[in-house]
Amino acid sequence: MNGRDSFKLITTGCVVALLSGCMGADMMATGPLSMFGADKSTADAAPERVLDSQMENGAQSEIIEGLLNRRSVLASGPYAQVANAVLAANSRAAEADLRAAKLRAEARANNWLPTLGPSVSLSSLGDVVTSLVVEQVLFDNGRKKAERDYAAADVEVAAVNLAQDTNDRVLAGLELYLSAQAATAKANVNMAALEKMERYEYVMSERVKGGVSSRVDMLVVQQKVNQMRSDMASDQEKATAAMSELGAMTAAPLTGVTGLSTLNDGNVDSTPLTVLKARAESSRAIAEATAARAGFLPSLTAGGDVSGGGGLGLALGAANGLGFGTGASLKAVDAQKAAVAARVGQVQEDANRSLRALEGELASLQRKAAQSQTLADQAAANYDIYAEQQRAGQRAVPDVVGIFETKVRTEREAVSLKYEIARVMLKIAALKGTLVNGEQI
Repeated sequence: MNGRDSFKLITTGCVVALLSGCMGADMMATGPLSMFGADKSTADAAPERVLDSQMENGAQSEIIEGLLNRRSVLASGPYAQVANAVLAANSRAAEADLRAAKLRAEARANNWLPTLGPSVSLSSLGDVVTSLVVEQVLFDNGRKKAERDYAAADVEVAAVNLAQDTNDRVLAGLELYLSAQAATAKANVNMAALEKMERYEYVMSERVKGGVSSRVDMLVVQQKVNQMRSDMASDQEKATAAMSELGAMTAAPLTGVTGLSTLNDGNVDSTPLTVLKARAESSRAIAEATAARAGFLPSLTAGGDVSGGGGLGLALGAANGLGFGTGASLKAVDAQKAAVAARVGQVQEDANRSLRALEGELASLQRKAAQSQTLADQAAANYDIYAEQQRAGQRAVPDVVGIFETKVRTEREAVSLKYEIARVMLKIAALKGTLVNGEQI
């Protein structure tokens, strides 16, 4: 064996050793088929944890760690039952995107190692020449590192997307539940009032028969009774439709689940998910810009033919090439970094505005609810007075029916506002990403 053959053998052995490091000891140990997904033992293994703060490049993601540490504001009760049922039937399309991003990051994690690939060329004599070429980047102005940073930031973006998708799904289910509960509560108000209204309808019919009251007054009472029945039927239909739609989102029926729940408030980090996503996208865009900038600068690589007929050598070049527009391209990359920072600030401002708007709406609804309850109590007291005066013959039945109708209307408004308050509180929690525990994402 001459010196050249010995050098080729040593070089080939180094390349194989390096490639084995790229693939990982576990993959080499399980056999060649396992590296391409054909090993059944690997396919049957338990699935890995989807959301993990330990990145493929060895770094620790603060964004994903924050997502995992978040606690749900939903206490045990009807809210939690609805949320669990909705999550159990989640198709988790965003999870597939996260897995794909993690695989891309895993592929990029070892991009600093040598690459080995075939080379096919046509000789001057018309012969096809094939060879095996190895290439190792020695200096690239940080382009490979930027590619790894881009892949890691892409995983963070996908993780925040998954958190947003999960919180939005829970919010959609809870909003349907609240719509059904509010409609049912208003229908119950009418149902309780109908008995008295039907009693007044009977009294009016008897008064008309006795010639005490006119038929017009009886028709007015009948119209109000029919209107209350129509409103009750409409409320019941809304409740049925909302629960039917909610049933399509859940893995099991939610029969027997009623009422409202209190919300916990124990989250240390409640940064809105839109802001977290903007930060992750900012890191990704900066890494992309850094890689683009490095592509316009000279890089040094070592490589050569390890299959025969060639040796190793050094090469100096630029991935994107140099031209008259290189200066403008570099300035554009710097401008892109500045734009990314401005975009994060804009998203933060928008999120703060949305939170302040929801908090203002919540305070307004709470004030209206207190006033509505006061009006309902006053209407009930007025009705009691009118009803007593009607029994004493001092008030006509239509007057009492009008006061009773006001009482029912204010009670319906008070009931409706209670569920609107709950809806806004859940929207605030969804914006902060605190409807789901970190391990449920």
